[in-house]
Amino acid sequence: MALKPILMIVFLLSLACFAIAFGISAWISRSKRRSQIGPSNTSKGEGKTLRELYRQWAQLAYQYGIKLPFIKSYIQRIRQRIVLIHPYDEIALRYETMKLTLAITGTIGLTALLLIWSRPDWSFIVIVLMAAVVISNMLVEMFILRLERKLLGQAVELFSVVRHHYQQHGMVEEALYEAAESAGHEISLHANRIYNALVSQDPDDALERYYEIAPNRYLKAFAGISHLVMEFGDQARKQGSIYLQGLSGLSKEIQLDILRRDKLDYLMKGLHVIALAPVFFTKPIERWARSSFPSMDEFYMSKLGFVTKISIYVIIVISYILLQKLQQHRETDYRAGLERPSWEERLYRVPIVRALVRMAAPGIGTSIFHRQLRLLKESNARIKFEWLYVRRLMLFFMVFILSLSLAIGLHVQARHHLLYTPVPPHPSLFGQMNEVERVQAEKTAEQDRNVMRRIGMSPDATPEQVRHGISQSGHTGLSAEQMDAAVKRILSKISRYEGEYLRWWELLFSLCLGWLAYCSPLWLLYFHRKVRNMEMRHEVYQFQTVISILRGMERISVEGILEWINRFAVIFKVPIQKCLLHYEHGAQMALEELKEDVWFPEFQRLVDKLLLAMDKVPIKDVFDDLEGEMIFSFEQRKQQYEAMIDTKAAWARMIGFTPMYALIFMYLVIPLIGMSFTQMEVYYEQIQRL
Repeated sequence: MALKPILMIVFLLSLACFAIAFGISAWISRSKRRSQIGPSNTSKGEGKTLRELYRQWAQLAYQYGIKLPFIKSYIQRIRQRIVLIHPYDEIALRYETMKLTLAITGTIGLTALLLIWSRPDWSFIVIVLMAAVVISNMLVEMFILRLERKLLGQAVELFSVVRHHYQQHGMVEEALYEAAESAGHEISLHANRIYNALVSQDPDDALERYYEIAPNRYLKAFAGISHLVMEFGDQARKQGSIYLQGLSGLSKEIQLDILRRDKLDYLMKGLHVIALAPVFFTKPIERWARSSFPSMDEFYMSKLGFVTKISIYVIIVISYILLQKLQQHRETDYRAGLERPSWEERLYRVPIVRALVRMAAPGIGTSIFHRQLRLLKESNARIKFEWLYVRRLMLFFMVFILSLSLAIGLHVQARHHLLYTPVPPHPSLFGQMNEVERVQAEKTAEQDRNVMRRIGMSPDATPEQVRHGISQSGHTGLSAEQMDAAVKRILSKISRYEGEYLRWWELLFSLCLGWLAYCSPLWLLYFHRKVRNMEMRHEVYQFQTVISILRGMERISVEGILEWINRFAVIFKVPIQKCLLHYEHGAQMALEELKEDVWFPEFQRLVDKLLLAMDKVPIKDVFDDLEGEMIFSFEQRKQQYEAMIDTKAAWARMIGFTPMYALIFMYLVIPLIGMSFTQMEVYYEQIQRL
């Protein structure tokens, strides 16, 4: 059966499996919503029984899957992503986690098995498994992004309903309770948690716990503003109520974020699939080229062909990672205080590793040390300076050893290729050898191999020794021209065989790759610092929103403002907590240290105003121009969003199509042109002999 019909069948089967899994998931979700609204209309209850059986089976699958080593980490990662967005209870959380896990692994696993069955080759199996891992991550991201987008849309509706009920009752808790009753399912869970935190005996502690699990900064700001108004009361200004102004500002922020996400998703739609598609076409292209152009075997079986294939796979992986980075909307990446077990810390306890770190790291007090330490602070990296160098050294040794091993393996493969590749009787660019010619080519390769071994693979062998070896190997009936061609071919093979050894420039190239890996953690920190600029601007805008409410309150102080902005700070949480700890021992010195710890100019201007408010200047007068700054900041970020989206879209299009261009030109067009020029030289020599 031809390859094209097999791929078409596999593609249709994978689409059918995905449609079945999606239909089952949609049916279960719809049945769940119907059960929450009211009793089922079915007379026998068969649908409910099937649904309960499926839920019980999912719970059992979760209990057994969480005990398996590799499956446990995958389930926990999906669970962690879901729980940050959707605060289910434990039973519902396990069910939703397993529903997504089974849908993804079932679809990807069945598709991978069908692809492997259609092409049972070890290299293709490894490629399919790698692609399955990447595609599963992509499907998880798609699910989470869709849930985040849905939650933001429901948040806008919630704030609108809260505004309506607050204008009716004038009470925050009553407005929030009534709005939660009519809100969407996902946002109602968060609204109920905020309401329970506000009416609890210790609202501050309850809100702190909610801030740790809040899915986005808008709900954190909404909870903080609601608590502020409940504690200090609402005060009407010329523009209206403080609480209603805060809700309007949050609604505008969410709508701007939704427009940004929708436009970016629209411009980057389908680029992930385009970037991953070349993974499945390397083998078909190679198979077609080798069947149509026999001389292409020399390229695909050579070191250059193997390196080209690996380079294409590396380009595919890098393109996919960059596209994921460009399309990311996650705020949880920059959560301050995020602690997790560090393999760098465990390795640093080894004496040899500690000694290598001391040799590689710059000395304390040097300019490089202070510059890199500042970079760790500005990028919000949750690792110590010594652990950074543990990571850099491990990457250096890993990449160096892998690249050196690859170079040695390529030489071994090239030697094997020289010994066992069939020798065609009449080399040709077009067509394909028939069965008789193939048998003769394999026999010629075997005879050449016997002659080479008979003379000991000696690079100093003379043509007479090769002729003697050919005659002793049973070569009879060869003409003088055929004997000369065989001698020339065997001497060329011996010379190329002896030339396959590790060269100095390959060792230097492996060292260069290791050095690039050694520098990559620092480059990643620079990238994170650049990305965090926008997140810092978001957080400063939230601080301004809180201060705009607090500055009208009586008995508010600078320390009180610091305590409030610390409650839902993310990026600046650690320096603000440090300032609060040192505040009692010297307020001005603590604020000066806060200004030195944070390099962001807009936050430094905010600290300057707090310093001014300590010198007997009323807080209300210090922040009298705050509304104008907030309007300017909103318009500025709106323009930055548009420029950022255009830049990301241009980069995404270029990155998304790079793997396809690399596959076509590096793996087919350029080798075919090179082989055609080589064959033209052979034809020209044959014509001259006529």
